[in-house]
Amino acid sequence: MADKTYAPVASRTVAFLGLGVMGFPMAGHLARAGHRVTVYNRTASKAQQWAQQYGGEAAATPAAAAAGADIVFACVGNDDDLRSVVLGDSGAFAGMKAGAVFVDHTTASAGVARELAAQAAARKLGFIDAPVSGGQAGAVNGMLTVMCGGEADTFAAVQPVIGAFAQAVTLLGPSGSGQLAKMVNQIAIAGLVQGLSEAIAFGQRAGLDMNAVLAVIGKGAAQSWQMDNRGRTMIERKFDFGFAVDWMRKDLGIAMDEARRNGALLPVTALVDQFYADVQQAGGRRWDTSSLITRLR
Repeated sequence: MADKTYAPVASRTVAFLGLGVMGFPMAGHLARAGHRVTVYNRTASKAQQWAQQYGGEAAATPAAAAAGADIVFACVGNDDDLRSVVLGDSGAFAGMKAGAVFVDHTTASAGVARELAAQAAARKLGFIDAPVSGGQAGAVNGMLTVMCGGEADTFAAVQPVIGAFAQAVTLLGPSGSGQLAKMVNQIAIAGLVQGLSEAIAFGQRAGLDMNAVLAVIGKGAAQSWQMDNRGRTMIERKFDFGFAVDWMRKDLGIAMDEARRNGALLPVTALVDQFYADVQQAGGRRWDTSSLITRLR
């Protein structure tokens, strides 16, 4: 984990549910920032590993992890995974004290965010949907961008704590707004990566030195995060970064489901989603999303 200077924030008792490639370092930053952290993971050995590394506690259930916590964070796979750690006798809501806040960093649907926010309110709990952007590197370096939905006073209470693993934390509207903003993010990325893939493949066919070309056009209107961070690795056919094709297809599926509900047209997104299906079929399920270029070679 990269060194980070943490803003001075009063120590809080927190829980973190889900210790995957994102959650493990995110929870680590909370501990390093001085918060008292209890973790839960479906594979208990991962929670024990985290506790040994960071000095926190591991709990056997989400409810046990959430007991006594001021804030409960979660970063799991999808809507069903989220419900499984939140609801039921062993779920986080069952263990949370009145006035505590649940912060969900899962990329999930806006519908499940609204559903769980309503259930939280009925239990006198706060709820913030807070999907993140920045990938595994952003989580490790504590430099994630966090898009939030929920009540303003609830957001204000948790924003400084989220800052332990984020460079930007923004409230964008009521419950579900964070998830909707993440959909916007993924829609934009899908088109950018496809465009960059076509540009690099075209330049290579034309016999250009594409490293030199990217160095030039990266100083102009074509510049993007994807070009700066993935352009050279695409040229080198390196696709072993954090955000996998499987995860991108999940996220694009959520966005297209929402588009069917709100009437938005996503023709390019739907096309790129099918291109990602081609990458999956070629064995690239765990390749980085920049592996779209493999279809063009």
